[in-house]
Amino acid sequence: MIGDVMAETITYDDFKKLDLRVGKIKEAELVLGSNNLVKLKVDIGSEERQIVAGIAQCYKPENLVGKEIIIVANLAPKMIRGLESKGMLLAAGESAADVVLLTVDKEVSPGMMIQ
Repeated sequence: MIGDVMAETITYDDFKKLDLRVGKIKEAELVLGSNNLVKLKVDIGSEERQIVAGIAQCYKPENLVGKEIIIVANLAPKMIRGLESKGMLLAAGESAADVVLLTVDKEVSPGMMIQ
């Protein structure tokens, strides 16, 4: 849902294609030359991934380390400002200035699947 408009309906089979997992942020730093991008190193159990996310207006990198977030693990890699991003974190917010990360409410193992 973007604002008050619901996204197109998908089937259950479409939803099953998403690989949602818990990732633990191991490192975080601002992307040079950007006011909004943070480069994250995220442990997803079987590997560590680099994810570039537009959350710098709401989160300082040093406050992100140790957070357990929800990521889309099977998203095709994308180059963002010359950095490869291998996944996408899930967040809520109307704009880049009011982003809230989706996290788990109890400690779980990195890489745990979201069902």
